[in-house]
Amino acid sequence: MHALAAAGYALLTVFAWRAVSSHPEPRTGSAERLGLALVLILHGLAVQQAMLGDGNLKLGFALGISAALWLGLVVFWAESLWVAIDGLRLWLMPLGVIGTVLPVVFPEGRVIAHADSGWLRVHLAIALAAYSMITIAALHALLMASADRRLHDISASNPPQPRHSARVYARLFDAVPPLLVLERLLFRLIWVGFVLLTLAVISGIVISESLSGTALPLDHKTVFTLLSWLTFGLLLLGRQVWGWRGRIALRWTLVGFAFLLLAYTGTRFVLEFILHR
Repeated sequence: MHALAAAGYALLTVFAWRAVSSHPEPRTGSAERLGLALVLILHGLAVQQAMLGDGNLKLGFALGISAALWLGLVVFWAESLWVAIDGLRLWLMPLGVIGTVLPVVFPEGRVIAHADSGWLRVHLAIALAAYSMITIAALHALLMASADRRLHDISASNPPQPRHSARVYARLFDAVPPLLVLERLLFRLIWVGFVLLTLAVISGIVISESLSGTALPLDHKTVFTLLSWLTFGLLLLGRQVWGWRGRIALRWTLVGFAFLLLAYTGTRFVLEFILHR
């Protein structure tokens, strides 16, 4: 099912590229939204089967990325019903391909201990949701950085007639809302991600205390998760108190995402595929 979902995302990527290449102001039609919804259902079933198909709770580097991207793409699909963010579609569909191919190429993972604990499953669900929201926020920040750079390039120079590839690149941003609208969407994503990350930290403390007797074990996952939580907390505080915005907000968002990436996915990759642990 992961392979079928990857094929679906690849097909949607082709449709998105053709739309951007041939229309000055591309818009996602109902057929594309329905197609993405069907691929998301298939992707969700693939994640569910890979995690819980054999009766155990299994998680690994590739499966964690697939699950996080799936939740993030569900958020994107829902958000696209109300806000014109079609410019992000051509960026996200290839990521969907990568996220669904990874579990096919790297099916290794580990069975989570104490998986019969309902609280542990709730904690993992909240943590994956937080990871997904912050991943989408980081991608949103990259989109904003690209749009901001393009505006500066246009204002700084008056280039000759661009090549076809440059025209397609320009059209990619024609459907993107103004930067102020994108900024409001970014902080909405960060607020939701921060709340979910806070709940993940609290539920993690409860689970760790009940299973090991230690509320905050000083391992890499705890340290990097808390660093990410502090980064986003300071960003939101700076937004409210000092009015942080623009490039400052983008940098803090990407730093917080990098910490969260190191908390699980990056270290799982090192342990599973480099150290074989």
